[in-house]
Parts: sequence; structure tokens; C-alpha cells
Amino acid sequence: MKNKIILTIIFSSITLFGAEFAIVADKNFQLDSLNAKQTKDIFLMKRQFVKGVKVVPVNASATSKQRDVFEKMFLKMPRHRLTKYWTKMHFQGVRPPIVQASSKSIQLFVKNVEGALGYVPKSEIDATVKVLYEF
Repeated sequence: MKNKIILTIIFSSITLFGAEFAIVADKNFQLDSLNAKQTKDIFLMKRQFVKGVKVVPVNASATSKQRDVFEKMFLKMPRHRLTKYWTKMHFQGVRPPIVQASSKSIQLFVKNVEGALGYVPKSEIDATVKVLYEF
């Protein structure tokens, strides 16, 4: 019985933190896909263009589970390491991505700002955006 409870907890955690997310852009975005390296570089502001296309990354709110999962599971950087990274980048004149409060606001921003890219749970993706990368 104890093992069954432990397995249930483990699988619940995998479902929660292994939630499927996608990098999205406006339907008219010039590219059809991105790879993991391109995506990571975009969200760490190491890259402003992909194949000649200007990109504008959009983060979820710092207090959201969505952002926590993105940082840990995709960027593979804990918050304290990201804080150090952005402090260093600040002194090089680089600012972190724009922040939006919810998946809906990220999708609205992406739809209305040319080149904007954001990450949202796949279950919340609407018809106004297209998926460029899944994780």
C-alpha cells in the first residue's frame, strides 16, 4: 500500500511538472519551427534574430507555475542562477524578456507584437497563434 501511494505521488509530480508546453508565435510569423538551442538563446537574450527574423521573447509572471516549470525544465536554471545571470547581463546592457501575467495575455501579446514569442501550456493554446517548439 505504501509503495502504491509513493508511485501515485511520483506520477502526479511528473504530470504537474512534466506538463506539456509550447513556444508560440503569431500565425503570420515567418518561421515554422525553432530548435531547443535557438529557443533557449532567445529567452536568455543571447539572440535577437533567427534566420534574419527579429524575435521578442515574452516571459510568464515570475510567481507563476508556468514560469517555474519553464526555468527548471526547459532552461534548466534554478531561480537563483537566473537572478545572477540577469544581474550580469544588466551590466552588459541586456534586459530580461518582457513579462505578461497569464497565458491569455502572452498569446494576446504574441498576436499583436511582430516577432513576439511566448511559452504557454499546450492545453491553453488558442487559434490565434502557431506552435514553433514543444517541450
